[in-house]
Amino acid sequence: MNQPFTKQEKIRFKHVDYAGIVFYPRFLEMLNDLVEDWFEEALNRPFSKIHETNGIPTVDLKVQFKKAARLGEILTKKLWVIHLGGASVTCGFRFEDEQGKTCLEGEVTLVNVAIAEDRNTIKSEAFTDDMKTKISSFII
Repeated sequence: MNQPFTKQEKIRFKHVDYAGIVFYPRFLEMLNDLVEDWFEEALNRPFSKIHETNGIPTVDLKVQFKKAARLGEILTKKLWVIHLGGASVTCGFRFEDEQGKTCLEGEVTLVNVAIAEDRNTIKSEAFTDDMKTKISSFII
């Protein structure tokens, strides 16, 4: 059975608000970091290379905030594939605290796009067969 892509992240001062809990936009930045790490580490397609000619924008995002995460805690961030289309991928994600309790969960849909040389035109572009194979290994 396939496994999710997993990373850990320590909650730092930069992540929290005055109450000492993660300020909700920081969770979305952590999600984007997870996606970026997945592309680089698991799919061998680092953003530094993607963005020379392509992009992978988020086109849909569903988030549920389940539990506060606090300064100093370590979160385990998990990402897996729910659906793989021709040029899009929908991923599930969950952030868990050190006791395994869910702090954040949801779905994110990303679309592979080609960016014209003049940077003015963006158009969806199908994933290559090789990329589809790599992404498929995370379907759960």
